Amino acid sequence: MSTMQVYKGLDGIYVDESSICEIDGDRGELYYCGINVKDLARNGTFEETAYLLWHGRLPTQKELDAFSYRLIRNREIPKSLYKFLILFPEDASPIDFMKTAVSYMSSVDKSHEDQSIEAQRRRSNELLARLPLLVAAFHRSRNGHNMIESSRKLGHAANLLYIITGEKPEPEAARALDRYLILLAEHGLNASTFSARVTSSTQSDFFSGVASALGTLKGPLHGGANEDVMKLLLKIEELENVKPVVEDMLAEGKRIPGFGHRVYKVEDPRSVALREFNEEFHSHTRGYHWYDMAKKVEEVVRSKPKFQEKNLYPNVDFYSAPLLYSVGIPLDLFTPMFAVARAAGYSAHLIEQYKNNRLIRPRESYVGPRNLPYVPIDEREEVETQPSY
Repeated sequence: MSTMQVYKGLDGIYVDESSICEIDGDRGELYYCGINVKDLARNGTFEETAYLLWHGRLPTQKELDAFSYRLIRNREIPKSLYKFLILFPEDASPIDFMKTAVSYMSSVDKSHEDQSIEAQRRRSNELLARLPLLVAAFHRSRNGHNMIESSRKLGHAANLLYIITGEKPEPEAARALDRYLILLAEHGLNASTFSARVTSSTQSDFFSGVASALGTLKGPLHGGANEDVMKLLLKIEELENVKPVVEDMLAEGKRIPGFGHRVYKVEDPRSVALREFNEEFHSHTRGYHWYDMAKKVEEVVRSKPKFQEKNLYPNVDFYSAPLLYSVGIPLDLFTPMFAVARAAGYSAHLIEQYKNNRLIRPRESYVGPRNLPYVPIDEREEVETQPSY
């Protein structure tokens, strides 16, 4: 019997040092490279945030202009990649489409042997620029629409809305999405980021690291919770239905999506900011419906002693749902939107891993039988099992 202490899920275990992100779960604070994420979301842009994560500091105006120009220049899908992607099954999940496309980007990276930090930043810029195009191409293709050419006059968030919806977005909608992207850009060693770092620690290539992250993000315990929140709001339909529907779910022991977090013991700072940004956005549009319903769900849920005793507050998924839906993002593109935002953080962690690499190789504590004899096959007892195919 092993006496080693095991930390299931690596909960609370520090496996490396990083200068990218600091999470204070006890105080409900989140910092990117030392800057409070709420300040970034209120005052900055997603482009500035990506630069900060990759370089460890905010850009000057000249640096930001050059960075944004490169992003705009990279807003195109290579013809070879586009020909490959149009063969993808239309009923596939969007995140599978993105994962496959990123894997293909690895195979056509002509400078794959260049593993310098500058080359990784160049790949990061390409990834950040092209992921929105991949999401939009898949969405429009499956709905029988042609892909829309990106606008060189629009910022990252505004262009993302434009190529998905086909309409130039209102400034308020573009700003709301931009703030969402900032808040979701990075969050330390979450499951998908850890997958990316494990892959890159083997000295695999940049795009393989991102593909690993996207494969992990597909899991329902990591990505997709905001989609579940929106499905709940759509099921409720009207404000007066919130209390009976939620209380029935709780009485039946069903989970209310969008509550609780593995790290935060108080309110998730991103949820606090998203509540504020929902309020601001809907004050311009006068379309409070989904946001009002979300607030009512929070009110009903938080009134229950169980949620108070366990400090279960709305997490980032909860208030991102009404915001994404209200700016025009289709329901099944919610997880891809997470990936579009988190691409900035994935890239930052890959760059950092390549800078100071060590193969990530944890161990498990063996709890199985020991010293069993080898039994010849004709002497083995029959055991009822499932077919081995």
